[in-house]
Order: sequence, then C-alpha cells, then structure tokens
Amino acid sequence: MVSSMTGYGRADMSLHGRNIIAEIRSVNSRYFEYSSRMPRNCMFMDEKLKRLLNAKISRGKVELSLTIQSVESADTVVEVNTGLAQSYLDALKEIAATLELPVHVTVNEIARFPDVLSTKRAEIDEEQFYADVATVCEQALERFCAMRRTEGQRLKEDVLTRLLLIETTAKEIEQQSEGRVKAHTDKLYQRLQEVLKDTSIDEARILTEAAIFADKTAIDEETVRLHSHISQYREILELNEPVGRKLDFLTQELNRETNTIGSKAQDLEITKRVVQIKAEIEKIREQIQNIE
Repeated sequence: MVSSMTGYGRADMSLHGRNIIAEIRSVNSRYFEYSSRMPRNCMFMDEKLKRLLNAKISRGKVELSLTIQSVESADTVVEVNTGLAQSYLDALKEIAATLELPVHVTVNEIARFPDVLSTKRAEIDEEQFYADVATVCEQALERFCAMRRTEGQRLKEDVLTRLLLIETTAKEIEQQSEGRVKAHTDKLYQRLQEVLKDTSIDEARILTEAAIFADKTAIDEETVRLHSHISQYREILELNEPVGRKLDFLTQELNRETNTIGSKAQDLEITKRVVQIKAEIEKIREQIQNIE
C-alpha cells in the first residue's frame, strides 16, 4: 500500500510507575533521517529505538519525542539510617534521664533529624525500562503508519486520475498524428504546383520528401513507451512496499518521452496536448515527492 512520507502518531501509557508519552512525526526526505528528543536517562536506548522505527519507515525525516513523567518516584529509593536513628533516640533518653524529664519522642520527630532519611537513585532495570518505552513507541508507530497510509491512498488516487488524463491525451495525439504525413505530402504537392505551374512535378521527389518528413516526425515509439510507462506506474502503485524512488524514476521517463514527442511532432494541436501532458506530469511529480 502506498504511504505518504508525512505523518504523526502519539501514544501515552503508564507502565511500572512511569507515565511514558511517545510522539512520532515526519516530513519529506530522500532518505531515512532520524532525530530524537528524550530525557538523558533514556539515551542508552536511542539506537534501539532508531532501528525500531527504521524497520517500518524507509524514507522521511523522522523525529521521535519521548516524555517520561514520574521518573523520580519510580527511580528513587528512600534509605533509613537505623543506627543513626537509634543514636538520636539514645541521646534523647540520656538528656531526659539527666534532666529528669519524660521522653515523648515520635517517629516523625526522629525522622526529621539530619541524615536519618536519605534518598538515592535506584538502579534502573534497563531491559524493563526499554521494553516499556518500546511498547509505547510501537503503539505510536502503528498510529503514525496508519496516518501515512491514509494520506498515501489519497495521493495514489490523485496520481491515478492524472495518469488516466495523460493516457487519454496520448491517444488523442496518436489519432492526430495518423494523418500528418498525408497532410504534409498534400501540402507539399500543392505548393510545388503553385511554384512550377505547368511544369511537371517529380512524384519520386515528393515521396522522398514525405518519407524524410515521416521519419523525422514519427512519434510511434515514444507514444508506445509512454503507454508502457503508464502501465508500469499503475503496477508499482499496487505494490505493498515503498515505491517513491521507482515512481520518481518513471516520472522522469514520462517527461522524457513527452518532451521528445513535443520536439518531433511539428504540429500545433499535438503541441497543445503535449503541454497538457507536461502539466499533469508536473502535478504528479509534486505528489510523488510525498510518497515513501
């Protein structure tokens, strides 16, 4: 199925204490170009995520944006210095005994003393962390690809419509071309009659000139190739793979044959139709620049 190179996909999931948001967007590019924006503690997985995207995206300037919320609570642990807490309590009891005061100490009060509670970053299970991020990215990628396929279908329909117009116009050119040699021969014969008047006309020379004209202006090969390229275009549009580069090459071939027809035709009506075909080819070229 034809896919556009532009698209957007977003996914948001909460996994293992982390709220993970992945956004994927892309614009046109001749090749696969990857860039990312993510928290520093996710950088170890950047290359893996690039390969994950590249497996489904062959062309386009792709940006992956990751937002990880609640990372601190998930990746930070609280440590209790029990020995220090006991020392604080013993000290308080000693003061109470010395001053003959009752001891009224709560856990909250002990916890407020310096260094009784401390925090430190927990060891991250990188495999689990990557698996969670990859799960979210895959969901975003699925939505991203679905959007590109939808846009690609629209591009395909537009290109097929323009190919039909080119094909129809090419057939008109073929019909217009059929009578050109006879018309040229008749015109040449009439001019010679006017110039030579009563003098006899060399029929062989007339036929020779007509043959030369026919050889110089023959466009049969070009129109046959034009129809062949159109047929190939339709076949390629049905392939279930990236087709942008193939279509780009065929578009150049369509334009080449059309230019040749225009330069050889030497007929005003054919020239008008050639201009119409070139206009449609240019519109197709603009469309396929968006196709992966």
